[in-house]
Amino acid sequence: MAKVHPNAAAVATELATATTRAAADQQPEPPTTVLTVWRKSLLFNCDGFTVYDANGDLAFRVDCYARRHAEVVLMDAAGAPLLTVRRKRLSLAERWLVYDGDAAASTTRPPLLSVRRHVGGLRVRGASSGKTMAHVVAAASSSAAGGGEAFVVEGSYGRRACAVRDARGDVVAEVRRKEAVGDDVFRLVVSPRFGVPLAMGIVIALDEMFVAGRGSARSWLRIGC
Repeated sequence: MAKVHPNAAAVATELATATTRAAADQQPEPPTTVLTVWRKSLLFNCDGFTVYDANGDLAFRVDCYARRHAEVVLMDAAGAPLLTVRRKRLSLAERWLVYDGDAAASTTRPPLLSVRRHVGGLRVRGASSGKTMAHVVAAASSSAAGGGEAFVVEGSYGRRACAVRDARGDVVAEVRRKEAVGDDVFRLVVSPRFGVPLAMGIVIALDEMFVAGRGSARSWLRIGC
């Protein structure tokens, strides 16, 4: 009978662990999420958004009854609130805060994201290309967006061509123009490293900053955005 080396079991365990790790390292990264965003509510006489997934199923919806919005709620297909996007009052630069769920019942809940309009003509250090539109800061508790991380939004939301970049310059979410359908329908492409609802929260904030306020006293600031 062959004699078994006393360390054989430990070696076999180590080999199995190494194989498992290697297999895990080779697992493909989850695919990006591609949404079709229609800048229109399904409800009559409402502003908002209707968002479809890659299969054509309803993914998110936004229904706003007022033309000027101090608060916008992102809902799932069934109408349950996912995020509340609220304008911060008395801020020097236009700023919108993104809260988890329906934040109307609580004024002390910390935001998941802060989206601030870029002010001034200077480019931001670390920005890769294009015009800086806005700055996004994720709260430390927001793991879906990389807690505590800062992002920059570059490009033109009005032209449906802008990207959210992390500190390394990598694109984590992108608004892309959809040809032959006009500006009210566009694509939202989201990296698996970023939360899809949070990406929609940023889109809502950008829409309020650069589109919804046209015709107001500040509309001259929005020209070319």
